[in-house]
Amino acid sequence: MKFIEAKDVNVYYGDNHVLHDINLSMKENTVTAFIGPSGCGKSTFLRTLNRMNDYIDTFRLTGKLEIDGKNIYGKKVKVEELRQEVGMVFQKPNPFPKTIFENVAYGLKIQGNKDKDFIEERVEKSLKQSALWGEVKDKLHNSALSLSGGQQQRLCIARTLAVKPTIILMDEPASALDPISTAKIEELISELKASYTIVIVTHNMQQAARISDRTAFFYLGNLIEYDKTTEIFTNPKNKQTENYITGRFG
Repeated sequence: MKFIEAKDVNVYYGDNHVLHDINLSMKENTVTAFIGPSGCGKSTFLRTLNRMNDYIDTFRLTGKLEIDGKNIYGKKVKVEELRQEVGMVFQKPNPFPKTIFENVAYGLKIQGNKDKDFIEERVEKSLKQSALWGEVKDKLHNSALSLSGGQQQRLCIARTLAVKPTIILMDEPASALDPISTAKIEELISELKASYTIVIVTHNMQQAARISDRTAFFYLGNLIEYDKTTEIFTNPKNKQTENYITGRFG
């Protein structure tokens, strides 16, 4: 069972204390949304889950972050293996300047897979899972950069799925997209949660309400409230949460 748990997590960039005593747990096969105003710490916390913050020299974390009971900041953890298990989709589509096929196959080849049939099978399956196969099956050897923005983002999701993660992190995956593409990404997230645990950062509160099972509201580096999404949006326990949800600030 893939289960994410944060216990008293604090994050520092040098002397700057950016996350304070974060405690929350996320169950497998659910969608958890992180909401809150810009600079509140939600993307920083998202990136602790696959150790993307490790690239920042001054980054330091205290407390415990566990996936399946395993401390992902433990000394024996291989970060490359963690990132295969915890995939990430970024705010702006970032396909490689390669063909559509090569984009999806990239991670498999990096892992050392040379079996052509296996790679073709995984590419097709991943493109089907990301609801893109029907649109690109006759264009697999065209440049990925020829796709529309929404298609590029679904291609990036397919690229993430190809290496078989169990958890998918999404940092505002639809913020750069038009409403039709956004609706496709949201529909896709709802389908994918049957097989994956999904954590999404979004500025769009309607989106959080539509697609997530649980919502965490961050403010100034603190986790203010974390509950079932229906509770957060209809019956928040905290006044700050209510003020944010109703648009009084943020």
